[in-house]
Amino acid sequence: MSRVCQLTGKRAMSGNHVSFSNKKNKRKFDVNLTRKRFYIPEEDRWVTLRISTSALKNINKKGIAAVIKEAREKGYLEQ
Repeated sequence: MSRVCQLTGKRAMSGNHVSFSNKKNKRKFDVNLTRKRFYIPEEDRWVTLRISTSALKNINKKGIAAVIKEAREKGYLEQ
């Protein structure tokens, strides 16, 4: 399974590790993902999602139903 947020589509970024001597080496910035279980009362079921912590903050702010609806519209989450 790739390290991609199922609700926001966030994935790893690339960049440079810069040393004290200003030497640049390629590195990867991984997404802060966590596996979380949510109850969706509209569908009366539990779902397990692999989401970023920023998506978790969005869920706490907007609610799980609204965030899943946005993810389906953007194509990150299938029906």
